[in-house]
Amino acid sequence: MRAIVCPSVPDAPRSPPVPARRTLLKALAAAPVLSALGTHPAGATGPGAAADPAPGIVKPLPPEHFVVRGTNAEARFETFRDTGRITPTDRFFVRNHTSTPVLDAADWTLTIWGDGLHGRHTSVRIDYGQLRDLPAVTRTALIECAGNGRSLYTTQQGEPVTGTPWTLGAVGAAHWRGARLSDVLRLAGIAADAVDIQPRGLDDPFVTGGTDLGRVRRPLPVAKALDDVIVAYEMNGEPLPYDHGHPARLVVPNWVGVASVKWLGDIEVSRRPLSSPWSTDYYRLFGAAHPPGGSAPIGRQTLKSAYELPFGAPLAAGRPHHLTGRAWSALAPVRSVEVSADGGATWQHARLLDRPRAGGWVRWSTSWRPTATGPRTLLSRVTDTAGNVQPERAVHNTQGYLFNAVVRHPVTVE
Repeated sequence: MRAIVCPSVPDAPRSPPVPARRTLLKALAAAPVLSALGTHPAGATGPGAAADPAPGIVKPLPPEHFVVRGTNAEARFETFRDTGRITPTDRFFVRNHTSTPVLDAADWTLTIWGDGLHGRHTSVRIDYGQLRDLPAVTRTALIECAGNGRSLYTTQQGEPVTGTPWTLGAVGAAHWRGARLSDVLRLAGIAADAVDIQPRGLDDPFVTGGTDLGRVRRPLPVAKALDDVIVAYEMNGEPLPYDHGHPARLVVPNWVGVASVKWLGDIEVSRRPLSSPWSTDYYRLFGAAHPPGGSAPIGRQTLKSAYELPFGAPLAAGRPHHLTGRAWSALAPVRSVEVSADGGATWQHARLLDRPRAGGWVRWSTSWRPTATGPRTLLSRVTDTAGNVQPERAVHNTQGYLFNAVVRHPVTVE
């Protein structure tokens, strides 16, 4: 297989061509699921709004499985109880900066360019067929938004934050199949002195406060790019759905979700460190506990555990309840999960239902027989094999990233 090598202008690299979008009429004919497109304004609530997709999301979002949050759709964490370790594709959360582009794989190309390639100012284009001709691998990996749990900074710790008020459902696990990014970059001729790559999506440019920030893009160190990252074209054994990156996306295991750029269109390869608004203005830690100019751009995710139970759930007194949950850590495999029903005064080990492994979550269960009626608070706490333990409080940052505190889960015993 040979990639197409094209000369480019040394001082002004050209943006890659955008694959043709099908018209809505053509898309409706080719993909009936698009007929569920909704027209509710961002942030709309109520049965009608929740039953239809958020603006710009293609797949149906039944209210029993999703909460619409502006241009995003959060999975209801409690509904994972009836799923296995792998999140069904139709239950997977959606994080969109703008709207889902409806792209045709036949028109798609990936352009790789920059001074980090041999030849310095050459661009290489790989089409969908060439991508699929590369050796295929499957990664079973979680993707989790950096802001998952963001609302708990406010509701649980009393600290204000900005951004989408996710609870715990901006996470999911899938089987991702595709080509190693290392194979793609080597095919393009990555040079030994390259230090950063910057993938960019094909969704619409993101505009905020009247400023056009361009398409979503974020630097990734070459060391990570050549390690375990893949250019995925399948999810759970099927071609990627539109909302999850069709025709191709990055999957960057253990890193914050924004690194796994959807609708991949081009990759800049550079001999110098790269930046974008998604590594300078966003996805850094700002606030009193962090350096005045903010932390370094965040990379790895953190660790969490949670009950698969609605907040405020009613539970009958005097009878045993089989409670379940999930725990995960991007830092090391899960070692144990402890639970408490008395506000943390006493803890006991939950039963792990899966064999822990790197990059995945573990289902767990416990039994509880409450006696006294009234409000109660359930807690869960994960420890991983590197010794990381969920803390009592998360270190605050103004944009609400990387919440990792023990979740205080309210229930009512009746």
